[in-house]
Amino acid sequence: MTIQAAPTFQVALSFEDGITRFVECNTDETVADASYRARINIPLDCRDGACGTCKSLCESGTFDAGDYIDEALTEDEAEQGFCLPCQMVPESDLVLQIPTTSAVAKTAAGSYTSTITEIVRHSDSTVGFTVSVDNRADLVFLPGQYVNILVPGTEATRSYSFSTGPEVESASFLVKITPGGLMSDYLSQRAQVGDTLELTGPMGSFFLRAGQRRALLLAGGTGLAPLLSILEKMRTESSTRPVHLVYGVSSDTDLVELDKLHDYAQSLPQFTFDYCVSDPDSTAPNKGYVTGLIEASHLDDGNVDVYLCGPPPMVEAVRRHFREVSITPTNFYFEKFNNAAAPADSPAASTEESAAGTYEIGEEHLPVAESDAQFDARMALELGAMELTIGRLTSAQLTEYRILAENSAASIDRDRFTDAPAFTETNALFHDFLFRCTGNEVLLQAYHRLEVTQLMNRVLRTADWVDEHVAEDHSRIVLAFEQNDRPAARELIVQHSEHAKSTMRRAITDARESVAS
Repeated sequence: MTIQAAPTFQVALSFEDGITRFVECNTDETVADASYRARINIPLDCRDGACGTCKSLCESGTFDAGDYIDEALTEDEAEQGFCLPCQMVPESDLVLQIPTTSAVAKTAAGSYTSTITEIVRHSDSTVGFTVSVDNRADLVFLPGQYVNILVPGTEATRSYSFSTGPEVESASFLVKITPGGLMSDYLSQRAQVGDTLELTGPMGSFFLRAGQRRALLLAGGTGLAPLLSILEKMRTESSTRPVHLVYGVSSDTDLVELDKLHDYAQSLPQFTFDYCVSDPDSTAPNKGYVTGLIEASHLDDGNVDVYLCGPPPMVEAVRRHFREVSITPTNFYFEKFNNAAAPADSPAASTEESAAGTYEIGEEHLPVAESDAQFDARMALELGAMELTIGRLTSAQLTEYRILAENSAASIDRDRFTDAPAFTETNALFHDFLFRCTGNEVLLQAYHRLEVTQLMNRVLRTADWVDEHVAEDHSRIVLAFEQNDRPAARELIVQHSEHAKSTMRRAITDARESVAS
């Protein structure tokens, strides 16, 4: 009789310092138990779903949330994807954002010894190399992530994204040759098949997210590497997700891996690509920059996930292009490299080899205009909820309404957040309450579809300023309900919407300035 091993799922634990660790979790095991079994000390206290200490965000995958109390994880938080690792049991592979650093969790990036099996001189400007990893089964990564590689003969490391997918046995990388660069000199002058390379990682939060929304991949120079890894992952999964890639370089010698892109176009039925060269003397069919090849159909009126990897000028040029065409992607994930000497306005500039820590990874989701629209829609629905409930709430309901208002004000000191995440949670409970009191499920679902709380969680998590009227708005609204003053309630709800919008505008602007700096 053959005994089959019980299935396990792979859980990626993404820490705040960019380190990602993977654990194997059994189908009858919580994520916390699997993590501690792997000696990764994620935040934990009660283990009973009662304290919320381990609360994390699940970016990808499905799971059984287990048992917990509302004080540990609210219904709104659960709808947004938050979870309690001490209770959750995976039903698929998962990606979790763990709210601490790898150092606090007493873990670190993995170390791997590898051997060079192939060196490919793609052109005078670009070299690719492939390695076999001694403990390859232990090297688990997400498509788009990178490792630090120790340059042989030195104590310096350089960071490179995988250009192969997580399931491929070998691991490959692309390097832009820069005169005087440590890795460039090694690969150009000394590297031999059979050499040993030490890898540390994986790292980074630039990776493919699950979903079926259209994707637009934008690559500058050797920024093509992580996008090749993403495409390989899609091919492995037989993905039917629509995806288009635009690849831009500075000169004809920088164009590499076109055969591989053609191969993906044949094996991925929903994949298309185009490329361009900024050199006006190029023989390429398209001359110019990546932004010149982005078509309206690629953006689907904003219902698109954009993945961009390239130098800072390219990231800023793409942002500028989106503003000019008045389109904002649903999600915009980017990874910046240090760029070689290239025109400041060149979005297609190639990237030079990057020292460890010089990757800048980020994501953007919503603009001010869309934020305003969401809050305007919430206001309209709240006015409807007010008409259905004012004068009809019981004394117990009014008492609960006031307690929720006071709780939301507890995280504000005049025009400053003392705890922005806590405010987001208590604010959501306050606004949810009125919709629940209507007893109108259609109205409640319409409110939830606006995803205002999800927006606030993304935008306000690092905010410190709040409109000075917000702290008292909720209590004044409750007072109008207590006095059955319909005109006052209506006016206060309208005013509160404006105060909320001003808070969000400031937070969005501050976040943009932080990224730009």
